[in-house]
Amino acid sequence: MNKDIEMNPNLLVEFLQKPASDFTKADILAFIEEKGIRMVNFMYPAEDGRMKTLNFMINNRSYLETILTVGERVDGSSLFPSFIEAGNSDLYVIPRFRTAFVDPFAEIPTLCLLCSFFNKEGELLDCSPAQTLHRAAQAFTRSTGMTFEAMGELEYYIIAEDDGSFPATDQRGYHESGPYAKFNEFRKQCMAYIAQTGGQIKYGHCEVGNFTLDGKVYEQNEIEFLPTPVESAADQLMLAKWVIRNLAREKGLDVTFAPKITAGKAGSGLHIHMRLMKDGRNCMLHDGELSEEARRAIAGMMLLAPSITAFGNKNPMSYFRLVPHQEAPTNVCWGDRNRSVLVRVPLGWTAGTDMCAVANPLEAPQAYDTTQKQTVEMRSPDGSADIYQLMAGLCVACRYGLELPREEALRIASDKYVNVDIHREENRDKLAALEQLPVCCADSADCLERQRDIYEREGVFSPRMIDGIARALRAFNDRGLHAAATKDTMQMLALVRRFFHCG
Repeated sequence: MNKDIEMNPNLLVEFLQKPASDFTKADILAFIEEKGIRMVNFMYPAEDGRMKTLNFMINNRSYLETILTVGERVDGSSLFPSFIEAGNSDLYVIPRFRTAFVDPFAEIPTLCLLCSFFNKEGELLDCSPAQTLHRAAQAFTRSTGMTFEAMGELEYYIIAEDDGSFPATDQRGYHESGPYAKFNEFRKQCMAYIAQTGGQIKYGHCEVGNFTLDGKVYEQNEIEFLPTPVESAADQLMLAKWVIRNLAREKGLDVTFAPKITAGKAGSGLHIHMRLMKDGRNCMLHDGELSEEARRAIAGMMLLAPSITAFGNKNPMSYFRLVPHQEAPTNVCWGDRNRSVLVRVPLGWTAGTDMCAVANPLEAPQAYDTTQKQTVEMRSPDGSADIYQLMAGLCVACRYGLELPREEALRIASDKYVNVDIHREENRDKLAALEQLPVCCADSADCLERQRDIYEREGVFSPRMIDGIARALRAFNDRGLHAAATKDTMQMLALVRRFFHCG
């Protein structure tokens, strides 16, 4: 028996004894009949970044086969108001069988499937975020011969009444254990449910941010995923946010993914790790060093970083997070193991030492291949992001860097490299020489407009999607907002409340 399938927490994988990527309509029908499933949910993300759901009661097998085959109609103007007009808004939603999972929250046995959008001609919707990501992934592979893989670090705050016991140290919650960390069990249950939906989880832990305010505990946690093909990586993050929110409500807790929820405290990011794969090999390393391909991809991210904020930093509070000394980047640069930079190259197990054998003298040294673990991390995005647009934007940026002349890309990467904490006083000259990220949504929209042709190449981002994104960002009218709200506590609190449940 395949051990990966045997240990897989997705109930369909266990029952069907095949990976989710091989699911067919016949498999879905067989599972529904065998397990007594009474309801089917179609699920899909909309422009507001939240998961939407359409419930179907299973009346008979004929009706079940119909909805699985031809899907259903939905109102596109309600789902994507910036891209689709009400006068011509009908869309089809068609389920993707590989995404099927059993709803862990439903009282009635329910099967959920993520869906794709189609227009009236039966074509995949050009401005659907998920379809945009699909085109980006295809264009990347066509151009480079490699596969773009990604994984997310999903940060969030849990809020509950403070009982006064074992108070945590303010802003020192990193990897804290109980009893000082109060919500480890909640996080572990979230992880179990996310795994049931098909999420490939790496680990979970308590994060830096924790504080008490007005009689409540605010504790930051993180769930990090394993690298998978970029489309699956986006699906996993969407479902993870859905799981965490639903379980929080069941437990009487509040949860937020907002980039900033109070002044002077760490906000929540959505860091994205990436790697480039070919024939099962990680192309990020060459002879134990960061490869040329990786550095050229980083060059692309350096060039497009200002406009990537249009996908990964979607509301005014995003730019309250992108400030110095809050574990968030402010300038366009990259470096090794450096958490003050925009793109970080984390430790990659390249020392050539069998640390397991050193720590465990009874173990014989092994030649274990650790090259698969090397990634690079984009640190600007946050929980307001449109996950599919963000992943597509990163895919485009890395492809752009790889399509530049080799010498030019490597020069850009070299120029943008830093090996110091750029926010220290002694490094202010280095900081002054670096391009700054946008400071508000309106600036982000301007950057997107200037670089839009790169995103529209190969038909990846549709022009009407770019128009809609820029229009939505400018609608916040937030130039100068950060300075004003920093001086006005009431305005700051009003902004926190407005964007508390973003994305």
